[in-house]
Amino acid sequence: MAAIQAAAPDAEVIDAGQERVAEELPSADIFCGHAKVPVPWDDVVAAGRLRWIQSSAAGLDHCLVPAVVDSSITVTSASGVLADQVAEHALGLAIACTRRLPLFLTQQAAKEFVRRPTRDLTGATVGIVGLGGVGRRIAQVLEPFRCRILATDYFPVDCPPQVAHLGGPDQLHDMLSQVDILFLAAPLTPQTDGMIAAEALAAVKPGTILINVARGRLVETNALVDALERGHLDSAAVDVTSEEPPPADSPLWTAPRLIITPHVAGQSKNRIGAMTEFFCDNLTRYLRGGDLVNLVDKRLGFPEPRTRRRETREIRGGLQECGQKPDDRRR
Repeated sequence: MAAIQAAAPDAEVIDAGQERVAEELPSADIFCGHAKVPVPWDDVVAAGRLRWIQSSAAGLDHCLVPAVVDSSITVTSASGVLADQVAEHALGLAIACTRRLPLFLTQQAAKEFVRRPTRDLTGATVGIVGLGGVGRRIAQVLEPFRCRILATDYFPVDCPPQVAHLGGPDQLHDMLSQVDILFLAAPLTPQTDGMIAAEALAAVKPGTILINVARGRLVETNALVDALERGHLDSAAVDVTSEEPPPADSPLWTAPRLIITPHVAGQSKNRIGAMTEFFCDNLTRYLRGGDLVNLVDKRLGFPEPRTRRRETREIRGGLQECGQKPDDRRR
């Protein structure tokens, strides 16, 4: 609160919390947060005061309702702010699957000491769906494992040097047929809702591992469970589910070779500080009339690449430069 007040000394800064956010929003000029309670967005827009929403999450499904999309309200996301944590969690889930950690923990509980086959992450062909802040960081953390990395993104530009090929959404199924491990890091939009359903899973080569650290609704639950039960998928790990928490009778709870973590990938002891620093930087830009970072195209549901938060180590490039090392780049 003190940091935000220092960035905007003339503003009245209100800590609404989840308890009062719906009540306070109609009289706010700027909102920073992630409302996890019902918000009367139609009334907020009709009040005509709110000018800017800074989401404290990378996902924007909590605020990009039709009334906000059709309004003049500016929206920015937190894409990339917690990319380190989410990528770290994704890596942990992948290693848990390849090294069969759930199986061996079960054996330990039963006092069994039995060798079982494992898989390798090192040298695997990896697919990443969504090459925003999280997807790019996943590519970076996988670099020491010498993986061949393929990716798809709505904007197939600025290909990182770790990625061998970056294609558009139309190349998804072709990528699915090649990968050993698939990471989902795309935002939830009308285009991505249910994108990994029966047809997409049929395109996945047998024995693939699926990791979802994005949004649960990217994956159709029954199709995922069916692919695991049939053995088409080697295993899967999800930090997100279509309904959170899953109902007691959800087939996810009993699906074979499935790891579920309770939407904790973005957790960090530095989370509040990192988000506050990012918001204060954007707030200073806003008050000075500057360009905002992570400015969202509300029709698409995520930031355009030109506004995206960038790490200093990120190298700009084009499709034809995929897989080149930084020293090989030509402007």
